[in-house]
Amino acid sequence: MPTHNTEFSLRKIAVAAFGPSLLFGIGEGAIYPIIALTARELGASVALSGLIVALIGIGSLLNNIPAALFIARFGERLAMVGASLLSLIGLLLCLLAPHALVLALGVLLIGMSNSVFLLARQTYLTEVVPIGMRARALSTLGGVTRIGLFVGPFLGAGVMHFTGLSGGYLVALAAVAAAGALAFTIPDFEHKPAAQAPGDKPAGPKPNLRNIARRHARTYLTLGLGCVCVMAIRSCRQVIIPLWAAHIGVDATTTAVVYGLMGAIDMLLFYPAGKVMDKKGRLWVALPSMIIMGSMLLIMPFTTSLSAFIVVSMILGFGNGIGSGLIMTIGADASPSEGRRQFLGLWRLLSDIGGSTGPLMLSGITALVSLGAGVAMVGGLGFAAAWVFWRWLPRPQQH
Repeated sequence: MPTHNTEFSLRKIAVAAFGPSLLFGIGEGAIYPIIALTARELGASVALSGLIVALIGIGSLLNNIPAALFIARFGERLAMVGASLLSLIGLLLCLLAPHALVLALGVLLIGMSNSVFLLARQTYLTEVVPIGMRARALSTLGGVTRIGLFVGPFLGAGVMHFTGLSGGYLVALAAVAAAGALAFTIPDFEHKPAAQAPGDKPAGPKPNLRNIARRHARTYLTLGLGCVCVMAIRSCRQVIIPLWAAHIGVDATTTAVVYGLMGAIDMLLFYPAGKVMDKKGRLWVALPSMIIMGSMLLIMPFTTSLSAFIVVSMILGFGNGIGSGLIMTIGADASPSEGRRQFLGLWRLLSDIGGSTGPLMLSGITALVSLGAGVAMVGGLGFAAAWVFWRWLPRPQQH
């Protein structure tokens, strides 16, 4: 593994490290806007259509641990090829679905594939990139995935102009097949036994999920809890923007433009964010990101005009953008050299739990009190995460 930044260039591994994730992100982005529409065409209710869309996240959540075990046994390359095949089956089920339940199964398979791609690339970059460039590498991984999710809907829309809803699935099929083909050509990284890192526990029994969870319980219960809060805020942000826009009377077209601009700000910041984390330390990004997002969500219930809503939304996008790759980087830093895949599988499970439970909490508080109260409560999670990171995130000299 390289030890000096001057000896290492991200460009040399760019295609192998980021290509499959970019292509898979394009595939996912192409189908996100049309899953609910397909469900409605197949006779599903509005509520069932929403549940089917959520199955992408649920599939990823359920498959984090199996993905870690599969990658540990067969390696990153074969795992990504297998995930591509599983996703292709899921996409074909979606495209040819005669019933909403078949569509739901297809979406679930796509979500399960997603967890394999993300975990395989995170593990690869953690092991091949020197720690002095780790945050930039993982922020770039997060950034190219977001770029794929951003570009996918436009490519899908272009094809759908000629073919109808099936066009989005056709774009996804092409993108995922390309991701699998690219993964097949990438050489496997040779995992050599690493020297004992200062933060690692003494060598013990062969790593498995149980002893990894027990050995690193303190990390999961401290930094892991902070990352749960981060993911809850991020997932709620995607729901809050359209809901609050509707609450103050902003039309759907304007809301979509605001959401798109927020996503563009988000995408542009991933590399600078990673560079700051590498040069100054993780805390220099973690604290501002969470404080900015928390503050904007606390202010959001007081925005009653379009101009105020746009300003708050853009600053919210900035706060989220500077946190690109933060969770993956913290997890990579905390991961042991032995049992890294199992550790990161559990780490992704925690972050997915945060992403899944955040919108549920928002819905519950909104139903019991009001939308404004729900948004403010989510904002409070930002300050909770900031406190966790201030208390437990290692300073640069402690790495």
